[in-house]
Amino acid sequence: MRVGILDLLGPPARRLVDVGYQSLITKQYASITPQAISVWCRRMGHKTFYATYYGLGQPHRLLPTDLDVVFISCYTQVSHLAYALAKLYRRAGVRTVIGGPHAKAFPVDCLRFFDLVVRECDPALVADILAGQFDPGAVISASQPFDDVPTVEERMPEIRSSAFFWGRKPLLLSAVPMLASMGCPYRCDFCIDWNSTYRPLSTDRLGADLRYLARHLPGRLIVFHDPNFAVKFDQVFETLEAQPPGERPPYIIESSLTVLRGDRLRRLKDTNCAMVAPGVESWTDYSNKAGVGRTGGVAKVDRVAQHFAQLAENVPYLQANFMFGLDTDQGDQPVELTKRFMDLAPFAFPTINIPVPFGGTPLHDELAASGRILSAMPFNFYYAPYLVTTIKHYDPVTYYEKLIQLYAHASSPSMLRRRVRTTSNRLVGYVHRARTASFRADIKSFQGILGMLRSDARFLAFHEGRTNALPGFYQHIGERMLGRYAELLSPADRTPDLSPAAVQPLPLTIEKR
Repeated sequence: MRVGILDLLGPPARRLVDVGYQSLITKQYASITPQAISVWCRRMGHKTFYATYYGLGQPHRLLPTDLDVVFISCYTQVSHLAYALAKLYRRAGVRTVIGGPHAKAFPVDCLRFFDLVVRECDPALVADILAGQFDPGAVISASQPFDDVPTVEERMPEIRSSAFFWGRKPLLLSAVPMLASMGCPYRCDFCIDWNSTYRPLSTDRLGADLRYLARHLPGRLIVFHDPNFAVKFDQVFETLEAQPPGERPPYIIESSLTVLRGDRLRRLKDTNCAMVAPGVESWTDYSNKAGVGRTGGVAKVDRVAQHFAQLAENVPYLQANFMFGLDTDQGDQPVELTKRFMDLAPFAFPTINIPVPFGGTPLHDELAASGRILSAMPFNFYYAPYLVTTIKHYDPVTYYEKLIQLYAHASSPSMLRRRVRTTSNRLVGYVHRARTASFRADIKSFQGILGMLRSDARFLAFHEGRTNALPGFYQHIGERMLGRYAELLSPADRTPDLSPAAVQPLPLTIEKR
């Protein structure tokens, strides 16, 4: 069979600045599961065509038109582009299958456009899809995420296609995606992995991949896609440390502060860890991830900042992940405490996330039950700078005012100077400058939305949940996001299906065991 695999990484570039960013950075966001599906299909003897779309060119031209089956993976922000492409493929008689984060979060909405929706997959499920074992209109799932992660060597055709310059030579920022584990032991209510089971993968496979990279792509950056890296710390790091010191590639991880403590920090440095992005989330909640027990407020800020300072002695680049707008946030305290952290740990670049109610999470269920999701907001606005819920303790105007305060503090000239002074690594200094410029651009977006909230009564009514009439502003931006594909989706197509059946499609699910 002729099988296409398309990984949608970003929306079409709309500005000149987007072209550079998406060519260099977004291009490196390729997911592992689409690459695994391509390998599995190739093992089965099928002719496979794999491509990634990172915002440049025409995605429907990345694969042949005479396919038998196409697998599309995407996250929610680019789901409308996936829907439009599915319409094109269906017209050509191609069986359409969607997977990835959006399919897992909103499977029944996906069924409006795709023949099959996959929540979890493995080689057996993919084989059954290709054999035509499932009728169109089904949400299907393997009983658990796959353990068979194809080796880097097997995935090299996909890695060259997704990360190299024109598929031939690696760029300075070209990255190899890898996995050392599946799932996460924590139960953060906003995360799509909240109910996943943590499962370490084969260390023999990890070691083989590291040895292959040392021989064929020495010094190439590894990005581990584990939701929480090295929960089984010694098991993973003994494998990393088995590599000769001169052959250890730089790598990037997301992990919790509870994992990264004591003498483990030195082992990060010894194994060439280039970046860590721990999730702090909130100063009043999720303290189990931060390793501070029940401590909150100023005391938590000070302890977490001290922990980051210890990390900074061993890792060149740090990112601290925060949420602002949780139900535990109220008043000035969350803003002032986050500013305090920035002042104490300027070397840790903060990301400040707006809560997004992804389907299947406790956060979504709670907000849906209380009528706090803006149900007419299209899925392509399920990311910053857009607000798709009503915030419990802030009206929309106040929320954006405080968000601007946080971003302004993080991107102030004095903060940038302090950040740059904390590093002797020239590349890290460039990254700090680039991300600061991005924050300043975000402030302009926030200010634009804030201006409309103050001046347009209907816009404010929509964000307060008093009307479901989608403002023209979002209709216009949605058209621009889709570009030439906008004509394929009607206004009804762009309105999410957030009915209870769309959130919990268990009667439709077929599990392969």
